[in-house]
Amino acid sequence: MPTILAHHDVKDVKHWLASPRRKEVFEPIGCTNIRTFVDPQSSNKVGLVMDVADMGRLAEFMKSKQAADAMEYDGVLPETLVILVQS
Repeated sequence: MPTILAHHDVKDVKHWLASPRRKEVFEPIGCTNIRTFVDPQSSNKVGLVMDVADMGRLAEFMKSKQAADAMEYDGVLPETLVILVQS
C-alpha cells in the first residue's frame, strides 16, 4: 500500500486542523493512517501523510466535485496542492 504526502496552503490553519472533512472523504475511498502536519515557519502551510489502498481511485476522487467541495470547506488553496508518492 503506497504512502503519500500532500502539502498545500490553507486560509486558516486552525480551521483545517479541526475539520473532520479529511477523514469523512478519504476513509471511504480506502485511505488510512491519516496524519496532519503544520509548517512552524509559515502561517498557512500544511500537509498530510496517508496510506492509499488504490492510487487510481484517489486520483479519480481528486477530480470530483466532492473533493473540490471538501477542499473549499477546509479552506485549501487548490492551486498550491502537491502530492508526492513514497518511492
